[in-house]
Amino acid sequence: MEAGVRRTRRGVLKTGAAIAGLGVTAGCLDDSGSSNNRADGEHGHSVTMEPVGTVEFDTVPERWVPYTGDYADMGVALGQADGLAGIGLRSRFAAHHYDELPGVSVETDELTQLWQGGTDRETFYTIDADVHLIDPNFMINRLGWSQDDVDRVARNVAPFVGNTIFSASYDWHDYSRYTLYEAFEKVAAVFQERERYEAFERLHEDVIANVQSRLPDERPTVAVLVPASQQPEAFYPYLIDEGTQSKHWNDLRVEGALAKNGVADAQATGGTIDYETLLEIDPDVIAIRQQGAVTDAAFEDGMVSFLRTHDTASNLRAVQNDRVVYGGMTYQGPIIHLFQLERAAQGIYSDEFGDEELFDRQAVADIVTGTF
Repeated sequence: MEAGVRRTRRGVLKTGAAIAGLGVTAGCLDDSGSSNNRADGEHGHSVTMEPVGTVEFDTVPERWVPYTGDYADMGVALGQADGLAGIGLRSRFAAHHYDELPGVSVETDELTQLWQGGTDRETFYTIDADVHLIDPNFMINRLGWSQDDVDRVARNVAPFVGNTIFSASYDWHDYSRYTLYEAFEKVAAVFQERERYEAFERLHEDVIANVQSRLPDERPTVAVLVPASQQPEAFYPYLIDEGTQSKHWNDLRVEGALAKNGVADAQATGGTIDYETLLEIDPDVIAIRQQGAVTDAAFEDGMVSFLRTHDTASNLRAVQNDRVVYGGMTYQGPIIHLFQLERAAQGIYSDEFGDEELFDRQAVADIVTGTF
């Protein structure tokens, strides 16, 4: 084994480099960044993922914690729902989609919520997970942890394995950013669930090929917005970029209206835009993000109805042309993405997709439950 690699109390091994810095890559890695060949002959596997580097496991983790819903969804997709122990904010994990998958469920009320007006290090000791599917730089740059906080939890509880993939707006993210399926492949290596990953990859490719083969030549401009209040006079703007929060929009080949007009992402600035700015941009489509299980009827009766009767918003082309659509939630893994892609396609290209289900729910459930 390489010098500097040390054993935690859980029998999980990790590089001795600073966990938020550049990692040391183990030899004999396959395309997934995992290896079952250890220099000292021990059984186990390793996963290499920026920014941590190489993390080596003696056994497959059972109890695990993500911070964001994208990594939570990846673990569920890989059949690991029983070991999911916590989440950053329950309300931002779109687990309600699992209700449509036979035999798949997550009781979010039973998950420890990591955010309680802040995220305390002691919560991680209480949960006592085998692995944290979290980018340590997210803990430092977004949640105010120190490098020492990260190192202590990694050393005394379990390692961090993760990369902040949902947004491309953070200036501190100056290392490789993975696509959704690149990150999913790394998580599959953590849990040694290569077959489930490959099954999802095949299903995903088939769905994308079908959807994209049916897209019209029109490439509408889309503004993705989060209301600043229930009946908003301002919105938080979210850019359509290479972050995984935008994957369904990129799959649908739309054009981002906000970036085109020089609007900065709210995740980087915390800023909002008002209706006057929206009128200047006047996008073809307005996509409104809302948390939780938002039905078409609730969205129509709430947000769409409000915009139609608003003195200024009613002048927007998207409002006048009935092109205000539900924008989904920020964090999407392989399952949540399929649902959000389907609803976005139905909303933007209703003449083509209507209310058609664009993927097989039973096929997804079969992969998750291991009956594929």
